Amino acid sequence: MKVVIIGVGLIGGSFAKDVKKLHPEAEIIGMDKSDAHLDEALQLQIIDKKGDYQDLSTADLVYVSIPVNVLVTELPRILDAAGDETVVMDAGSTKRLICEQVADHPKRRNFMACHPIAGTEFSGPTAALEGLYSGKTMIICEVEKTAFKLQEPALAIFQEIGMRIRYMNPEAHDKHIAYVSHLSHISSFMLGKTVIEKEKNERDIFDMAGSGFESTVRLAKSSPDMWTPIFEQNKDNVVETLEEYIENLTRFKQLIVDNDFENVHQEMSNTNKIKQILKGIPLTKK
Repeated sequence: MKVVIIGVGLIGGSFAKDVKKLHPEAEIIGMDKSDAHLDEALQLQIIDKKGDYQDLSTADLVYVSIPVNVLVTELPRILDAAGDETVVMDAGSTKRLICEQVADHPKRRNFMACHPIAGTEFSGPTAALEGLYSGKTMIICEVEKTAFKLQEPALAIFQEIGMRIRYMNPEAHDKHIAYVSHLSHISSFMLGKTVIEKEKNERDIFDMAGSGFESTVRLAKSSPDMWTPIFEQNKDNVVETLEEYIENLTRFKQLIVDNDFENVHQEMSNTNKIKQILKGIPLTKK
């Protein structure tokens, strides 16, 4: 089996590690705009060798894990170079624009629009983790547009590495992911910003920061190069979720201003049901 990983960071590198563990005979070829990343990936034995677009014509699987703004421009070129029996999968956190971009491509049948709900706040080849995908969900959009014989090897790999498969249309994906992923990253970034600004005048603020602060602000360590294009591509849904979030924050603030701590307690009690909703969902941290 010949697998090409385009973007050998956390997501692409972790996928490569899992494939190599399951299929030691597989040839893993890496492509990345950063030569330093490719050198690191080789040194860490995440990939077997560096590659280029010529390798795509003979690949069985191509896994594309690059920022979504680059993905929308590169994906048609990737499909142009892919062989007739090659399945090309992406890992983008947005789906509508990506699917629209290749809707009329002659090799649309070779493309499977994917989004693994997996990751950490770290990036680059050194962040790659064996088992990152285990127990996580792989969302697949417009699966009916992928040739059935090409679906099979892709789905088999996902199942082998322990993923749950969920099918969804691109519009629903982008709306739902704005709530459970994009909003949480914005919230974390802005909490970090608020504390950093306050720390200018109160040097000991981080000495008082505990595990609660650390876990809440963890996502603020994520790559702005990756997340800015995500917010841009999913702008309408992100703005809608932000408006609802800000409304809830404003309401909660007013309860405190009004000394209405009975309802402060009630708001938190009502939200405690998140424990049952999240129970059993594994979290991966490095």
